[in-house]
Amino acid sequence: MTADSHATLRKNVIKRVLDGAGVAAPSQRRVAFEGKRAAPELQALIDKVEAHAYKVTDDDLRQLQAKYSDDELFEIIVSAALGASERRLFAGLEALDEA
Repeated sequence: MTADSHATLRKNVIKRVLDGAGVAAPSQRRVAFEGKRAAPELQALIDKVEAHAYKVTDDDLRQLQAKYSDDELFEIIVSAALGASERRLFAGLEALDEA
């Protein structure tokens, strides 16, 4: 695999986002990071962040605000985006190794 000079920094950020202080439970953040097995209403948001984050709208969030606080939703979205970015990074690094 191609050398990843930022691996330690990235791991620290991931640990802090997933396990650090927050409103959303660490298990919720980890599920969002992994992109799977969330509560059905959250899974739709996580899938949208994974595939087309720029398409997440206020309406998407309003539907969830009855059950989740803004802070919880923020942490879940950040976790989902971080997981999606890591999967893309590793896919890119793997493609470079194969080239």
